[in-house]
Amino acid sequence: MVIAFRKDIDLGKGKIAAQVAHAAVSCAISSQKHHRKIFHDWIDEGQRKVVIRVSGIEELYRLKEKAESAGIQTCLITDAGLTQIPPGTVTCLGIGPDEEEKLDQITGEYPLL
Repeated sequence: MVIAFRKDIDLGKGKIAAQVAHAAVSCAISSQKHHRKIFHDWIDEGQRKVVIRVSGIEELYRLKEKAESAGIQTCLITDAGLTQIPPGTVTCLGIGPDEEEKLDQITGEYPLL
């Protein structure tokens, strides 16, 4: 699983961690419902998660489109706006879980958060 986080929004470390966790949980639940084999393989292999950074919302949506075109599920995370940012701010994108090779083809060029 890969979580892409926007580096153009200013959030505290705890808020970033919460947003990334929302993406991981959302993708895991969706995968368990719709892609059972991929989900169980991911669980059995240690639930690997990698967090990358993207420049902004446009790049996040490009990644989403690219992943979905490759048949990989995505989960877009939108903040409720109760603390540091306005309601409805898209913060990150969960991609997967899926095979490492498939994820690397889409996200391997991005720097780690």
